[in-house]
Amino acid sequence: MVKSLITTDDISIESILYKAANIEHYGSSPSLSGKILTNLFYEPSTRTSSSFAAAMLRLGGQVISINDVNYSSVSKGENLEDTIRTMSSYSDAIVLRSKESGHAAKAAAVSDVPVINAGDGNGEHPTQTLLDLYTIWKHFGRIDDLRITFVGDIENGRTIHSLDKATPNCVKNYRDTFSTDDWPESDVYYLTRVQRERGSIGTYQLTAEHVRAMPDQSIILHPFPRNEELPTWFDTDPRAKYFEQMKNGLFVRMAILESVIKL
Repeated sequence: MVKSLITTDDISIESILYKAANIEHYGSSPSLSGKILTNLFYEPSTRTSSSFAAAMLRLGGQVISINDVNYSSVSKGENLEDTIRTMSSYSDAIVLRSKESGHAAKAAAVSDVPVINAGDGNGEHPTQTLLDLYTIWKHFGRIDDLRITFVGDIENGRTIHSLDKATPNCVKNYRDTFSTDDWPESDVYYLTRVQRERGSIGTYQLTAEHVRAMPDQSIILHPFPRNEELPTWFDTDPRAKYFEQMKNGLFVRMAILESVIKL
């Protein structure tokens, strides 16, 4: 059976972390030369789409990019399953960003090649979680026994759902909005934007008071894109690890492709 990556349960987290570290330290070889990846995105994406494309190219492979399905047969009414059957005929793996939770699993059920879930609605985003974990691991040397505070759109934040699920041995707090009177002392603060495209409302913002309350060795992560919740004045703080986090996406997604695509 084709092994897809729909949730973090579908892959060895430890093996991805070590493989990504090896790629970052030593560089890569054209291990996927002759292989083709399809990037199939039903929602907008900058970092996930681009980093998967860059990862495949750095590994020697090629990419079919469908970053706007409105210019594909989806605009003519083609269903998800038929699109997946088509693209699995032309490629060795499919990276799928879908609008509805559960669509990645539905795609994997009809695909002849591995499907990599690049975010399914408000469900999960396992490859983002793997790069989040890699960033945490690089900083703390572990991914267990940490204190993590999730801040933002808890209900609709798929990156929150995935990272929450992948860190069962951590102490966690959840904050839909900031409160300077109730600001948990944590190792990792994981901020996300309000998902307005999914009907969420409200706003919040990191303040100087929050920053003063953070431990010196803590870090702030954010999966991006950011809105008002993460002001740019914090970018120069040594605890701001979100740009490193997005850079790590390349190494982690290279490790994922090497692990998922049949060599």
